[in-house]
Amino acid sequence: MSLGQELAPHLPFLRRYARALTGSQMHGDAFVRATLETIVAQPSEFPRDVDPRLGLYRIFHAIWSSANIDEGEEPSNALGGAEGIAQARLARITPLSRQALLLTGLEGFSTDDAAYLIDATPADVESLVAEALAEIERQTHADVLIIEDEPIIAMDIESIVRDLGHNVTGVAVTRDEAVAQARKSPPGLVLADIQLADDSSGIDAVKDILQEFSVPVIFITAFPERLLTGTRPEPTFLITKPFQRSTVKAAISQALFFDAATVPAI
Repeated sequence: MSLGQELAPHLPFLRRYARALTGSQMHGDAFVRATLETIVAQPSEFPRDVDPRLGLYRIFHAIWSSANIDEGEEPSNALGGAEGIAQARLARITPLSRQALLLTGLEGFSTDDAAYLIDATPADVESLVAEALAEIERQTHADVLIIEDEPIIAMDIESIVRDLGHNVTGVAVTRDEAVAQARKSPPGLVLADIQLADDSSGIDAVKDILQEFSVPVIFITAFPERLLTGTRPEPTFLITKPFQRSTVKAAISQALFFDAATVPAI
């Protein structure tokens, strides 16, 4: 099997990770393209002593680290939107901490693997994750709409959201109910399942909501590869079913991290 064939199954998830890290499909995909270009240009430099997925993420991190803002550098006032918000907040939280959080919480890497990817010790990774969660939670707070037709899962998500200190404005089980809930109490974050109770689509519900409100969205699905195809538009934040509570917490923290409606970075 060629290196390209070994890496292909992992690319959708690297795109997911890159988008969560940057808060943007465009910027995340640009880092993934740079990663692949580096591998194609220097295939002999690809680490072959580890699992291909680890090697892929290792190359990505080398590129991300070299392109990121230096710690302590003042964010540019010229940046706007999610990027400007993120730059202001990144001045308070090191990129390394957020990488550790996403690698373990969203991508499911072990502490040891995350340590390898960011050139740290396992103890350092645990400390960085705790630091990232604490800082992000201090900087973000939102009203959350949950779109989920399975009662047990909805209750679990609601519990996670409240544990993070956010408000739950409602739990909708159909497309029409979700839109009505959003109009009644405009959310600061939407957590949406794909298949809903009346066979309507959570994707369509989100499209309807986004026509009226600007709000970050986290999709929940048992088939993430169906949404991570490389075709635009795609979700920036995506949780795979069945999920871990830590995964949901990490995705919520990252989605709100880039959103202007949460506690401002001042």
